[in-house]
Amino acid sequence: MVLTGKNAIVTGSTSGIGLAIAHTLAGEGCNIMLNGMGDKAAIDALVAEFPRKYGIKTVYSGADMSKPGEIRQMAADCATEIGGADIVVNNAGIQCVSPVEEFPDDKWDAVIAINLSAAFHLIKATVPGMRKNNFGRIINIASAHGLVASANKSAYVAAKHGIVGLTKTVALETAESGITCNAICPGWVNTPLVQKQIEAKAKEGNISIAQATANLLGEKQPNKKFIQPESIGALIAFLCGAHGEAMTGEILSIDGGWTAQ
Repeated sequence: MVLTGKNAIVTGSTSGIGLAIAHTLAGEGCNIMLNGMGDKAAIDALVAEFPRKYGIKTVYSGADMSKPGEIRQMAADCATEIGGADIVVNNAGIQCVSPVEEFPDDKWDAVIAINLSAAFHLIKATVPGMRKNNFGRIINIASAHGLVASANKSAYVAAKHGIVGLTKTVALETAESGITCNAICPGWVNTPLVQKQIEAKAKEGNISIAQATANLLGEKQPNKKFIQPESIGALIAFLCGAHGEAMTGEILSIDGGWTAQ
């Protein structure tokens, strides 16, 4: 329970990677502000489950991560309801796949807003409190696509490369303050976003979901296995603990060998 008494905002945490991260941090004693989309009953169940399971405070913000004002309000609500954010995990993300000349303008704007600008706005809103407390842990979920590109993902790749640059800059600006800022670059994780891509590949190639999955993994990821969300959560827990205090500005791959090629 190395994070007992700490407070975390985890964006995009009502499912997938973000939910696994929230569970991991809660298991270390951290109070959690959940954020994300989903069925109200399911979200209410999560808000009730976390305190019962982990003995921590849990609240939910439905902030739209494309709207800076709502992001600022989420940070303020966290401070009011569970305490100022000691840990921020910028995880929320969306995807759009299209050739650049056909890429819809509104989809470009949405991907950049949610995958990149949202992280900037939440960091800006929470760093002052972290400076005051001489402690903060900012973890940005980038992607293997923050280091290398794939065709037809111009907005996503641009946003994730931007997250890598933002991480390094914030790390330099906060290096003497007790705050760290790091990015994690996962390979393929079987999230709803990835499942949609698998289904699209299956339909396009008139192949089974199993074959489309194998093709997706075989194309990029040498170990041909999905990254487990819990592994990402465990790495974040390490970064938030005492042994991670000297790690800042790090871009950490967990990608089954993807970017070693």
